Amino acid sequence: MAFDQQTEELAVKAAQGDQGALNDLLRRIEPDVMRHSGRFLPCRQDAEEACQDALLQVARNIHRFEGRSKFSTWLHVVVANSARSTYRSLKRRSVEQAGELPQQRPDPRRTSVIAGSRVDILDAMEELESRKPDLIQALVLRDVSQLEYAEIAEQLGLPLGTVKSRIHEARKQVRQTLGESYT
Repeated sequence: MAFDQQTEELAVKAAQGDQGALNDLLRRIEPDVMRHSGRFLPCRQDAEEACQDALLQVARNIHRFEGRSKFSTWLHVVVANSARSTYRSLKRRSVEQAGELPQQRPDPRRTSVIAGSRVDILDAMEELESRKPDLIQALVLRDVSQLEYAEIAEQLGLPLGTVKSRIHEARKQVRQTLGESYT
């Protein structure tokens, strides 16, 4: 998600309390937020739910955007968190409806390779977050949002070397969770 200067300016105005700017900003970013949510969640309806949640989070928390980094960088974090939250919520609902989680990975004959991979990756990310929560944000910003290391360091307020180290360790942990077929 790279935005033009006008979008970045709308975000600054919205963060300062301009309601009209916030409304314009939400309309402008919605297609990008939807596309980005779809990178996390294979089912369009799930991605739409994550998109709406992300837009709601932007509206509620725009005052927290300080303008130290680009709005697009800040938004990556919001969208990634919303998509992961939606996934966890869907997983909980599935457990409640089915009574228990299936113990096996998706059947490749009934699940697309791409969709199955995304679900496996989300599971691995969820496991990583529960074991080593300090690693997950850097991994998501680099490998899912495809931000540059310097942007990630700026967004997280960490030294560049720390960011690179966290991403390396997170990738190693995810590879271990996913098994040899994902290396």
